[in-house]
Amino acid sequence: MTRLAIFCLTVALTLTGCERSSATPEKALRPLRIVSLDYCADQYVLKLADHNHILALSPDAGARFSYMREASTGIPQVRPLAENIIVMQPDLIVRSYGGGPKAVAFFEKAGIPVLQIGYANGIEAIRTSILEISTGLGERERGVSLLAEMDARLKALEAPSDKRETLYMTPGGVTAGPATLTDEMFKAAGLSNFQKAPGWRPLPLERLAYERPDLIAAAFFKSNASTFDTWSAGRHPVAHRQMEELPTVYLDGATTSCGGWFLLDAIEALAAASKNTGASQ
Repeated sequence: MTRLAIFCLTVALTLTGCERSSATPEKALRPLRIVSLDYCADQYVLKLADHNHILALSPDAGARFSYMREASTGIPQVRPLAENIIVMQPDLIVRSYGGGPKAVAFFEKAGIPVLQIGYANGIEAIRTSILEISTGLGERERGVSLLAEMDARLKALEAPSDKRETLYMTPGGVTAGPATLTDEMFKAAGLSNFQKAPGWRPLPLERLAYERPDLIAAAFFKSNASTFDTWSAGRHPVAHRQMEELPTVYLDGATTSCGGWFLLDAIEALAAASKNTGASQ
């Protein structure tokens, strides 16, 4: 076999799992054998890729905290282990954290491209992720359409007359302050954050003993009640009293577990709760 023939065969094998299209540059090489390594990546793959192009999703694709869980029905799942992935011969791996910190270098060294989802700490970061991932999947138009839908929903929100102070609370006794996606969510809903210290922190029980927020945003309580830890601040009577006595909106944990367009569900729920709470006072 000549060198030219060998070269042509190598190129053909490399492109076996990709679909060529002259319609748009983004679809020049659309991956047809996609594997997702974690449930955050699952959401984007299920939303933006054709399902017959998905080889496998993560083991958490159908979990209660997975927003696109219903769409995952019937699609195989795979643990994010190198040997499991390589034997499937994917032409694209999509990940957020799945496979560990060395996954990208390992799979790319094995000749498998990896589409990495960046950490989203705000709505603009989510918008960037949507555009980058949809482009990487050869479905940029779907990403642009999703962004337009997000913009329309945000524009439709009615800004409250006053920014009601809101406390984010989880069964694990954790809350979020400035410089988090939760804080961005509050801002988009026209609310202010009761937690003033930045980042993720334990519930401020001492402060809650003598101060009260206007609204409680409780996530994961109805879907993951078993996550209460014996020593969690979420079990403290002060925390329970807040939820019993103050207006509380229970957020579906799937809308806040990863940074994605589905955060709009939580934002709309908070905006509506704030509006109703203000009207009743």
